[in-house]
Amino acid sequence: MQAISVTVFDAAYPALMQTGRPSKKPRTDFGQRLLAAREAAGLSQTEVAEKLGVTQKAYAVWERYPVALRPKQIEAVASALHVSVEYLFGKATKSRGKGPAGKLRRVFDSASSLPRRQQQKIAEVVEALVAQRPKAS
Repeated sequence: MQAISVTVFDAAYPALMQTGRPSKKPRTDFGQRLLAAREAAGLSQTEVAEKLGVTQKAYAVWERYPVALRPKQIEAVASALHVSVEYLFGKATKSRGKGPAGKLRRVFDSASSLPRRQQQKIAEVVEALVAQRPKAS
């Protein structure tokens, strides 16, 4: 008698699954600010690395370990993540700029902690609704 292999695929599981192996080493303060700014910008490590002209692995090291970046690299990181150099060094708070007020802002802040795939679905719905809005003349 031969065993029959049965695979049940739950579409929600892969979307919620973390990729990569979690590090046992805590992030540096600089790395923590890099991570926060990258997530606030809605970018992956790969996307930031491409903007900076480095590999994803190199950028991942910047987020996790103490690094010595050149001034041009620091300026490029700040520009790519839409934060100030002072923010990256912990000298100033990150400016949020203008955004939705009240309940809508709280909803978007909560949504920013969701997995990227779910964030993209939310963005698609909002963009579709905004596109349907009649243009003011």
